[in-house]
Amino acid sequence: MNTTALAYLGDAVYEVAVRGFVMKSGQQHADRLHRLAIKFVCAEGQAKALKAIMPELTEEEQSLVRRARNRRITSKPKHAAPVTYKLSTAFEAFVGYLYLTGDRERMEWFIDRALTVISENGAGYDSEKAESPQQSAGCHR
Repeated sequence: MNTTALAYLGDAVYEVAVRGFVMKSGQQHADRLHRLAIKFVCAEGQAKALKAIMPELTEEEQSLVRRARNRRITSKPKHAAPVTYKLSTAFEAFVGYLYLTGDRERMEWFIDRALTVISENGAGYDSEKAESPQQSAGCHR
């Protein structure tokens, strides 16, 4: 399947997982929940997570990620460097691939690892200082 289509699906699947994750914070205001979610869905956070997790993937999985990363981008990234954007697209394509193959256990493992990596390392976004969620650097939304 086309890796761009996989990324399209993976973006939605990952977004739902992130929303569930930030809901566990106890925060009830939608705006604050959105600000908590940004560091997990921004291109920079996804790229960092993918780099950290890549050695833990099988050869077949790494091959898919490389294929998605190396796909020619047709649109210009608005809030991320092209390399970061490509890595985040590969991240989303991998989530889409796991979703479509029905390997929920592996998908949940990958998403949990990514959330952990991003939580521990941050993603260059400080929700307390941002004027609006759209101004977050590296966010490809």
